[in-house]
Parts: sequence; structure tokens; C-alpha cells
Amino acid sequence: MSKTLKGITLKGSAELVAEFFSFGINSILYQRGIYPAETFTRVTQYDMSLQLTTDAKLKNYLTNVISQLKEWLFDCTVQKLVVVITCLETNEVLERWQFDIECDKTAKESSAPREKSIKAIQEEIRSVIRQITATVTFLPLLETACAFDLLIYTDKDLEVPEQWEESGPQLIDQSEEILGKNQVTWLLSFSPSSRELLTWF
Repeated sequence: MSKTLKGITLKGSAELVAEFFSFGINSILYQRGIYPAETFTRVTQYDMSLQLTTDAKLKNYLTNVISQLKEWLFDCTVQKLVVVITCLETNEVLERWQFDIECDKTAKESSAPREKSIKAIQEEIRSVIRQITATVTFLPLLETACAFDLLIYTDKDLEVPEQWEESGPQLIDQSEEILGKNQVTWLLSFSPSSRELLTWF
């Protein structure tokens, strides 16, 4: 059963939203212990202390994904981004961190000015990252070695880069949810000049 925790309005460019996803993904990977803590470095962004990976392969992977995501956000061709955490040994899905994205494609042509300052946008991003941190405190520890996948749901007719591959949804079996498997869903509705983030559990 889903419960609305809080609604947040986030207005800004596709670039700011992509940047948010970069920090959000790093935050999830760090806080859930998917990579060792020593492979992250502390940075200051949005006037808060955040963790970013120092693992060269992971940095390169995330840079490529976020770069492509930024293009798709700008073109309003993304429906959702999902961070899937799986058991390394069995490939069983343990957690899904889902960011649902709704885009108003008609607003793309609009040249209406941004309704909020960068400072206000960054304050809202800080709030969302704090919510990710708070959510982690309610989740059970992951007691096995884990891996992660990033799934990006796009328009069906979208041409995707060759290095990308199709994947199934990697859902958590409903019967397993009572056994400690967790799904966290975030809703992001936006036009290119207006985005709304709603946090769902």
C-alpha cells in the first residue's frame, strides 16, 4: 500500500534535475553500502555534505548515464529512472528506488521564464536528498554483497545508444515484500520549466 509522505515542487532545467539524479544515485549507493565507504569522497554541494564515488569505472558509468538522461529529460522522453539493488550471488531483487517522471511536452516550446531562483531550486534538492537519507534509516540492513542496475524507461519509439540494452522491470515479488524487500517510489512531474517531486513509500 502506498502512502504519500510529502510533496515537493522542484522547478529548474533538465540539467539541474540530471544533477539531482547524479547525487541521489550516489547517495543511495553510499548509504546502502553497495560500494565500500572508502570508495566515496565527501563533497559540498547545495550547501550540504554529500558523498561521491571515487571508483573510476563507476564514475565513468554514472557520467555516461547522467549525460544521456539529461538529453532525454530535455526532450521529455523519459518516464522513470529506477535504481535496482540485487543480491550479487543470486541476482534476486532486494530493493527498487523508483523515480517516476511525468513531462508536459507542450511546455517545451514555451519560452516562459523560470518561476524559481537557483537558490530556491537547490533548497528543494537539499530537501529531497535529506528525504533519501531519512528513508534509508527505516530500511533493514543489506546483509549480503549487492550489485545495482539503473533502468531508464523511455518513449517506445526512442532510438537508444548502441551500448544500452533492453531489460525487464526487475520487480520485487509481492510475496517477498513482507520478507524485508523494499520499494521506494518518488514521483517527478514536470514541464521543461516546472517540475514537481512527490515522495511516495
